[in-house]
This record gives sequence, structure tokens and C-alpha cells, in this order.
Amino acid sequence: MEKRTLTCINCPLGCQIEVTLDGGTVQSITGNTCKRGAEYAAKEVTHPTRIVTTSVAVTGSKTGAHVSCKTASDIPKEKIFAVIDALRGLTVPAPVRIGDVLLPDAAGTGVPIIATKHVD
Repeated sequence: MEKRTLTCINCPLGCQIEVTLDGGTVQSITGNTCKRGAEYAAKEVTHPTRIVTTSVAVTGSKTGAHVSCKTASDIPKEKIFAVIDALRGLTVPAPVRIGDVLLPDAAGTGVPIIATKHVD
């Protein structure tokens, strides 16, 4: 049996959660004060995911040379650097609006990269 202690990031409480694993399978979760904490802990120890935030260059802009962006949903943690590599050298033409898809499939994850601000 393996035990892992995590600090939950789903709300400001920051519960200290202990997960007991047996052969990679969750056996028990304790310390969470809500269902979301248990779901977070189970996912974090079996298949961790993250949202990636960064910026890409914008050509022809009057207001800025870069636009902030992020993955539209979480991606497997092990794909973070592949996503960053896929965005390296990417430029998009102005104007850009919040929610515009800048890259439809980030590094084979099936998750698009979307703009998080307007750039004219």
C-alpha cells in the first residue's frame, strides 16, 4: 500500500487529503471536506491534468504584439511540454477576440488553444 498526501486546490480551504493506493488503484481518500476534493485527489494520483496558459505572437496588431491564451480544457500533465513546443513559433493575425481558436488540436490532445483577451 502506498499513501500520498495532497493539498486540495479546488477551493480556498486547502484540505490536506490522504490517498491510499494499492497497485495504482485508489483504495481510500480521507481529509477532504467535500466531494470535489475526493474527485480531485483521485484524479491527481491516477491521471493528473493541467490547464496550460501562455501567449502567442500577433501580426498586424495596433495594440499588442502578443495575445494571452490557454488550453480550452485540461490536458494530461505529461503533454504540457509538447503543447508548449506546438505553440513555439505560432503567430496569428490581428484582430483576435476572446475565445478565438488559435490552434485547433494542441499536440494531439484534441484540446484547442483559445485566446483569453482581445487584440486589435
